[in-house]
Amino acid sequence: MSIPGKLSNSRKIFWKLSPLAFFICTSLFTGQAAAESYFNPAFLSNGTGQTADLSSFERNGQAPGTYRVDVYLNNDLVTSQDIEFKSHKEVDPDGKYPVDDTGLVACLSAKKLADMGIDIAIPEEKKQSAEGSCVDIASLIEGAKASFDFSQLRLDINVPQAFTRNTARGYIPPEKWDQGINALLLNYTFSGSNSSDRTNGKSSSHFLGLNSGINVGPWRYRDYSTFNRSTSSNGTTTSQWQNVNSYIERTIIPMKAELVAGDSNTSGDVFDSMGFRGVQLASDDNMLPDSLRGFAPTVRGIAKSNAQVTIKQNGYVVYQTNVSAGAFAIDDLFPTSSSGDLAVEIKEADGSLTNYTVPYSAVPMLQREGRVKYAFTAGKYRTSNDQQDDVAFGQGTLIWGLSHGVTAYGGTQFTSDYKSLALGLGFNMGDFGAVSADITSAQSTLADDTNHTGQSLRLLYAKSLNDLGTNFQLLGYRYSTSGYYTLADTTYKHMDGYNSDPNNTDNDINNDHPSWYDYYNLYYTKRGKIQVNISQPLGNYGSVYLSGSQQSYWHTDDKDTLVQFGYNTTWHDVNIGLSYSYSLSSGQPEADRSVALNISLPLSKWLSPNSGTDSTGNDAFATYSASKDNHGSVTQNAGVSGTLLQDHNLSYSVQEGYANQGAGNSGNASLAYQGGYGNANVGYSYSDNGDYQQVTYGVSGGVIAHSHGVTLSQPLGETNVLIEAPGADNVKVDNTTGVKTDWRGYAVVPFATNYRKNRLALDTTSLGDQVDLENAVVDVVPTKGAVVRAKFMAHAGIRALITLLHNNEPVPFGATVSRDDEGAASIVADDGQVYLSGLAEKGVLKVQWGNEASQTCSANYQLPKDAEKSPIAKVTVICR
Repeated sequence: MSIPGKLSNSRKIFWKLSPLAFFICTSLFTGQAAAESYFNPAFLSNGTGQTADLSSFERNGQAPGTYRVDVYLNNDLVTSQDIEFKSHKEVDPDGKYPVDDTGLVACLSAKKLADMGIDIAIPEEKKQSAEGSCVDIASLIEGAKASFDFSQLRLDINVPQAFTRNTARGYIPPEKWDQGINALLLNYTFSGSNSSDRTNGKSSSHFLGLNSGINVGPWRYRDYSTFNRSTSSNGTTTSQWQNVNSYIERTIIPMKAELVAGDSNTSGDVFDSMGFRGVQLASDDNMLPDSLRGFAPTVRGIAKSNAQVTIKQNGYVVYQTNVSAGAFAIDDLFPTSSSGDLAVEIKEADGSLTNYTVPYSAVPMLQREGRVKYAFTAGKYRTSNDQQDDVAFGQGTLIWGLSHGVTAYGGTQFTSDYKSLALGLGFNMGDFGAVSADITSAQSTLADDTNHTGQSLRLLYAKSLNDLGTNFQLLGYRYSTSGYYTLADTTYKHMDGYNSDPNNTDNDINNDHPSWYDYYNLYYTKRGKIQVNISQPLGNYGSVYLSGSQQSYWHTDDKDTLVQFGYNTTWHDVNIGLSYSYSLSSGQPEADRSVALNISLPLSKWLSPNSGTDSTGNDAFATYSASKDNHGSVTQNAGVSGTLLQDHNLSYSVQEGYANQGAGNSGNASLAYQGGYGNANVGYSYSDNGDYQQVTYGVSGGVIAHSHGVTLSQPLGETNVLIEAPGADNVKVDNTTGVKTDWRGYAVVPFATNYRKNRLALDTTSLGDQVDLENAVVDVVPTKGAVVRAKFMAHAGIRALITLLHNNEPVPFGATVSRDDEGAASIVADDGQVYLSGLAEKGVLKVQWGNEASQTCSANYQLPKDAEKSPIAKVTVICR
């Protein structure tokens, strides 16, 4: 039932009604009591002669007040907020405009209507009233109407299309973007492993990633640093601290751009992405509605044993993890740029290495008509490769959306030894997909002081065939003449060599055993490169994917080749996956080939067919995997994995395996916990071959220091939301795993979406007995890198059923009760009883059942001392 004041979405109002009163109220509230079926409110007076004014509830009417509602404009959700509703008679005493069956009018000022996307040309005679806080939209726009669905707490506003702004779907005006609060941030990831075997003894490896930052208004400072430490079996310890990047950044809203100063990376739209230390001003498509998103790769591979996977981008280690034997897929990378090939290294349990490169390129260059995308960079080339110089350079790119689906783009790069110019066109071909073509001409001076001139032609194609389901994520081809070099090529100090990795103690640098992807030879210039990423669903038969690339070179027959193919299907709830991987780097004597089979059986569903999970609500799977490489090595593993706990935030895995060629038995067990204050994992593996044993472990999480204290969290994303609900401790956050408010009522929700509406909600079923929420849902629109506050009004107090007496009689049924604190009001039921929550031990209540002075009273209440211990306190209070 509605009552004046701010009403809680989670309020539970207890009613105690006589059968007669219940029948009459049901008739009143459902609209059955029409003029021809009138019930005298005096029946509700219990013979005292006093009755509350219930005229608001006639014909399904509702009481005026402030309600949190979902606002829909022409059937599209635009906002959720508190809206004041007044009686239609009060706003429109002459009855000129239509009213819904609630009898209420939403108080909407001209500013509120404009914020919702309604373009109003207000006549001069109506301007003064329109600027007020309560205007009926029907009085401003002919044909407009606002109707309130009280049962759904939904306000529908319908206006002629001519009065709505012509904005793209999902558009949110910049004035609603939230730059967030001032805060200190720290994101940490630590992983380690300790290994031992009979032949080589003990070894260890540790990786620490720290992403720290400071937010002050629109300014962001970020620093990403990594630390690697490894101890080889011979006792040699190597350590390296790398500063991946440090920079200051802020949004330039009028230019729809980001300004970056410090260490960052150029975009990979026109030229190859590269690291720099300097200044960059670049437009950000995320500020636009429904913008074209870039292609992001999934790193796939096959491990022959319990292996360590290390991923580098632009020479820096950006990701490191441990995987079990079999096929793996890594799709949660936090790369340092939007482009730049990923170098992948798989280090097996026996120390053997597999290396390959995953291309990371942009999709065809397309922009909406009239949209100009730009980037200007000035600074020094930056890399971790000690074979290259930090040369000063400049770069500028421009992409311009023209009419008829055409996009023109180009750019330039220049240093003292390099000059290039690129020009291209992109075409939106509708049903035939999108394609772009460009040519780059470059003049280069290399380390041997030779001068070269060459050109490079690039074609990119992307298409989703809706009828067939085929998704050509990216088809790319680049052809370069023998004299074409990139800017990065001209920074090398020598014509050939390799960049040694001080963390890789298994590479004997003195004996010249480089990793293949670190090797370079400028005499063999790049010739042709083809890149493919295709996925195809097969209906009930599953889906297939194919990704690959091949790079050829001038003056040699050697090629860099990577092919990955996979098939996935489900048969009677059994998941089956088959994958194949082929990789060959230039100069490598033999290709690495492997095939893997993965099978997963849902034990929890079979144990409890009706629910899909077992009796505890957790998932369990039986798993089997097998892999074979081109050397005849076969590995098989079988085990059980699943999740535990109510929120499925504890995952486990136990596997036992066998391999041929003398490897023998092997096994592993692991646990991973995703908690509100961070994540942790631990694992153990062994192999009969050489009595090999390994223990892996890791922790990750985030810390935000703000004006109200310090809050721990799961690993932070680029943009984060700080939940602020003081007094509501240990409350779950909806649509998250393991995230709850801490003992002070604070929590962090990571990975918010930039420049988009993010809906945050608290699970009211997890509230304590003495806590009540005034609002359970909050919407925020963060800018890039912001920490935005989502504030929930929680009232911690006592729940009570109070009997109110006036002149020794119960106050009239239907009287409204307001409080002297910020708590929600309520309404009196039968026998003068009213339910209130979030109460202090003592306070003042104001009761009103009419407009006359004699129809109001106030009551000072004092709850029992042990009221906090009982679910609902009961007390009788005299109202004077």
